[in-house]
Parts: sequence; C-alpha cells; structure tokens
Amino acid sequence: MIQNAASSVDEGSSIRDLSFDLGSVMGVTDDAIKGCDRMRVQDLGVIDDQVLVFGGPYSNLQATEAVLAEVGARGAYAICTGDVVAYCGRPAETVAAIRAAGCPVVAGNCEIQLAQGAADCGCGFEEGSSCDLLSVGWYRFADVQIGSEDRNWMRALPDIITFSHCGARYGVIHGGVTDVARFLWSTSPADAFEVEYRALEAIIGPLDHVISGHSGIPFRRPVGTGEWINAGVVGMPPHDGSCDTAYATLTSGQLSLHRLKYDVGGAVRDMEAAGLTHGYHEALRSGHWPSEDVLPPDLRLSLASG
Repeated sequence: MIQNAASSVDEGSSIRDLSFDLGSVMGVTDDAIKGCDRMRVQDLGVIDDQVLVFGGPYSNLQATEAVLAEVGARGAYAICTGDVVAYCGRPAETVAAIRAAGCPVVAGNCEIQLAQGAADCGCGFEEGSSCDLLSVGWYRFADVQIGSEDRNWMRALPDIITFSHCGARYGVIHGGVTDVARFLWSTSPADAFEVEYRALEAIIGPLDHVISGHSGIPFRRPVGTGEWINAGVVGMPPHDGSCDTAYATLTSGQLSLHRLKYDVGGAVRDMEAAGLTHGYHEALRSGHWPSEDVLPPDLRLSLASG
C-alpha cells in the first residue's frame, strides 16, 4: 500500500453517515436537490505532508499506475475525487490498483450507479447528446467487468472527504453537493459555485477551500473566503490538444496543478481490445474529446477556431 508510507493522518479517520434537510438549511426548494438527504462523510484529520489529489481514473490502468507512481515518488498522501471506472478498457484492474493503493476515494456518479446496479452512468449528460449516446457502450462494458466485491467497496465510499492542511480546512466532493454529477466549469456563473459551497458548509461546517472533480478540466477559482479547486482527471486529457492528463498537489499550503505523462499507446490498445472504439480511444491520442456538447460554448475549441 502506498498510502500509509508517508501519511500523517490521524489513525481515527472514519466515515460517518449524516442525515439532514439541506433544503431547509439553505432555503432552496427540494427540486434543486437530487436525493442528498443523507451523506457519508470521511474526516481524514490533519495532513501537513504533501497531498496529491486526482480524479477520474476512468478505467485507464496505465494512467492510474502513473499517478500512483507519482504519489510514491513524492511521498505524498493521495486522495481521489471519484469515477474510478468510466471510458477506458481496464475497469476491474483500475479498481484493483486504487484499492491496493489504499487512498481515500470520494464516490463519483459512476461508483454510485454501479453499486446500485443502475442502467446508465448517471454522468449528467443531456439526454440524446453525443456524450450521452457514447456513454452507453463504455458503461455496459464496465458493468459486465465489475464484480460484487468491488460494488460493495463502491457502496461504502464517502460522498464527502474533509481534511486540514497547513491551517486550512478542505472539503472534497465529486461534482456538486446538490447533484453529484453537476458540471461546474471555470466559466460557470459565480452563483453556481456559491450554492454548492454553502451546501457543503451546511453539512460539514466552515471551510476554506473545496476540491472537486467530475468535469475533467482542472481549474481554480475564488469562492467564498477561499478557492474552488478542480484537480482534473488522470484518465482522459482535458480537451486542450495534449494527451497528458492532470492532477493537483498541496505542498506547505500552496496549490499546484500538474500534467501527467503515461503510456497512452497501452491505454488505447486496451480500449481497442475491449471494442471501445467509438471516439474516446482517439481522444487519448489527440487530446480532444469526441464531442463538445457537454461543454459550455465558451470552452468549445470548435467554436473558438471557427
């Protein structure tokens, strides 16, 4: 296990179930909240060593092995923002690698859906969009590959992770609090971030910073008294023309966003062997997603170049 080698986390770290009425706490309608009247929260205590946060292994075993090697080389404490399983060709092996590393993982929508035996990934794609249609193939493949023991592990994952680092308190989530699959981008309206920030504080108390994943593109943005940090994902490039993926580190209280190099060719071959050749395999090489319709217009490269 990588995790215990350099960790200064309190040994008492545990997961608690919290029940609440988020609507009454925040003064929002039930329609704005998707089934979040109970959350599992894991408090990791104080971690003043370097922290490496990554999201979206996405069944990309090669990228997962590369980021875990980076964790070991840095002597860092690793935290994953979820979606261990998604687009790529080695779902079971990727779950095994993450579990063997022992790093805390926030439940992403993919873990929640697979644990429940749901028929789709619950990714939040607009119905009928290219991303929605393309998700059918990889989700069916993953659903066949993931066994009952791994589903039980997914079922037990926390929805929120908290920790303190160099005097600041962090909350780690997947997409949003009001919706685990909510897409928040660097250009999303300020009030969207404020709603999620307030929702998270309503559950776990005052925070300095929020770390999230889900959307696949890393960014940092001022929110509340601190920052909203998207650590990016390691399993798919961030739609910028480079095949390198992304992760984040906290070192002595300072945040840095990094790019990750890995065996792209091996990941593509795994997808081809699995029959997952509907576009995402090419995205690993090109650095461009097969569809931009999940993105807001101001982040679509096709519009910027056209």
